[in-house]
Amino acid sequence: MGSEPLAILVVGGGAAGFFGAIAAAEAGGRVTLLEAAREPLGKVRISGGGRCNVTHHCFEPAQLVQQYPRGSKALRGAFSRFQPRDTIAWFAARGVDLKVEADGRMFPVSDRSETIVQCLQTAAARAGVQVRTHAPVASVTRTPSGLQIALKRGEELRGDRLLLATGSNPAGWRWAAALGHTIQPPVPSLFTFRLDDPRLTDLAGVSVPVAALTLRAPSQKLVQSGPLLVTHWGLSGPAVLKLSAWGARLLHAQRYRLPLQINWLPGQNAEQLRQQLLALKSNQPRRQIASAAPVDLPKRLWQKLITAADIAPGRTWAELSKRSLQLLLQELTRGEYQITGKGIFKEEFVTCGGVKLAEVDFKTMASGCCPGLYFAGEILDIDGVTGGFNFQSAWTTGWLAGQALAQRA
Repeated sequence: MGSEPLAILVVGGGAAGFFGAIAAAEAGGRVTLLEAAREPLGKVRISGGGRCNVTHHCFEPAQLVQQYPRGSKALRGAFSRFQPRDTIAWFAARGVDLKVEADGRMFPVSDRSETIVQCLQTAAARAGVQVRTHAPVASVTRTPSGLQIALKRGEELRGDRLLLATGSNPAGWRWAAALGHTIQPPVPSLFTFRLDDPRLTDLAGVSVPVAALTLRAPSQKLVQSGPLLVTHWGLSGPAVLKLSAWGARLLHAQRYRLPLQINWLPGQNAEQLRQQLLALKSNQPRRQIASAAPVDLPKRLWQKLITAADIAPGRTWAELSKRSLQLLLQELTRGEYQITGKGIFKEEFVTCGGVKLAEVDFKTMASGCCPGLYFAGEILDIDGVTGGFNFQSAWTTGWLAGQALAQRA
C-alpha cells in the first residue's frame, strides 16, 4: 500500500500558480489552489489585447535568456528542462494549438485568451486540483509539521509543501521575507514614456518600423531598437518597452526624468545620409524640402524634424545652409528629447524585483531558506521584455515547481 500523497498548497491563481498546481497534481500531489479574486487567471484573460501571447517562437535557451533583463542566468538551465517547444506541446496535448506571428509571438489559433483560461481550468479540474476563489490569505507560517496558511476569514490550512505564485502582489513578498528570503526592491518594468516636446505634438498614431533609442546616465548607457509609436502622451512601441525593461532600475532611480536620444534612421550611416541630402540639394535644388524627403519617414514626422532644424516652410533644397544641414542630420540621427515621466502599458504591466534568485534552486524552484517552500512566476526577481517571454518564465518555473512539489525525495 502506497503512502499518502503530499498535501500541497498553492497561493496565487495566475499563470504560474495554475501551471504549478496542475503539474503537482498530475505528479500525484493533493493540491489546493487559493486565489483571492472572484475569478482566477485575470492577467491571462486581458493579456495580448485579449488574445493571450502564450510564448515566443524561440527554441534555443541561450537566445531565449537574452530577452530577460533580470533572471537570464538562472533561467538558462531551467529552459533546458522546459522551454517554448514544451509549452506548445503541453497545450497541444490538451487540445489547444498555437500559431506563430511574423514577429515570433505565439497565440492560440482561436485568437482568444479565453481558450487558454478554459484549457488551464479544465486541466486543473481533471488533475484533481481543488481551486478555491474568494480565498484571500492573511499569513503564511512555518511549523514543525509543515507550512500553515491562515485565511482572512479565520480558516487555517496546513500543507506539506507550499508554492507561492503571487505575482507582483506585495503580500507575497512580505510572506517570503518572513520565511527568510531577501526581496529585491520592486519597481515597474515595461512602460511607455511621457514626453512633452513640440517635435511630437499632433503626431499621435505616427510610427516608424525601426528607431534606435539611447538612454544616458552618468554611469550607464542603454540602447534598444525596434518599432516606435508616437502617442498623445509621448512614445510607445516595442523599442520603448524594451528600453523601459532594461532601464527599469535606472529610470526609477532618476524618477523617470532622463534625456533620451532618438535615431529615426538607424539603418543609415550618418555620412551616407549627409551625401544623400547633398545629392538632393544638387540634383533637385528647386524642390521644397518639406515635400521632398529623401528618407523613408512619415511625411508629418519629416516636416516636424525640418522645422526643429530651423528650416522655414517653403524653403527649397538650394537654400539649405551648412548649418541647417548639420541640424537636420542631428535631428534625424541623434535628436535629444527629455523623458518627463512614465505611462502605463496596461496590457502587460510587469514588475522588476522580487525574491532574490540566489536563494532559490532553479532545478526544483525550492527555497534555500525554508524547507517545503517553492516559488514560481513573477514573485521572483525575473522579468522579460514584451513578446510572450513573461508567460514563458511563468510556465517554466511553474512546471519545474510542480514536478518537485509532488516528489517525496
